[in-house]
Amino acid sequence: MKGRNMTRWRDPAKDPRQEPKSNLITAEGAERLRGILDHLSRVKRPALSAKVGEAAALGDRSENADYTYNKKELNRVIARIRYLTKRLDELKVVDRLPADTGKVYFGAFVTLKDDAGEALNVRLVGHDETDTTKHWISVNAPLAKALLGKSLDDDVRVDAPGGATAYVITDITYRDQRTAR
Repeated sequence: MKGRNMTRWRDPAKDPRQEPKSNLITAEGAERLRGILDHLSRVKRPALSAKVGEAAALGDRSENADYTYNKKELNRVIARIRYLTKRLDELKVVDRLPADTGKVYFGAFVTLKDDAGEALNVRLVGHDETDTTKHWISVNAPLAKALLGKSLDDDVRVDAPGGATAYVITDITYRDQRTAR
């Protein structure tokens, strides 16, 4: 490949695609992944296997859309089962509160205020349980890294692609107040 810059991502430390995933997960997140694995193993895979068997019994597989679709879906489910099984073995479940609950650590619910007074609520979770609708961010995210170890009323500056943003920590909890009601 002449003329192409092949040194761009030679250093894995500079390649954002190669950043290691955190192996931490909350107890709720681990339970959710186990539930997905159980559903795929005990419900989805047997049902797809039966559909593939029925479609195969109809004859010519090369022109059988049901067979082709269900076989691809079965392979996808099997790959997902393998991934989840391996990933659950690698994960370390964090099910205890930190010694100092006045600081931001893994699992914390944090309320931030920006310079305009807008509030932002986030929770620091493992890579496998991030959820943008809940504002659950990976402990490896730039904002999470900036928050780790900080206390109430600390200033936090985050350099993001859109520019730097400054926040003040206004609340730190380790229990979801919305579900405690």
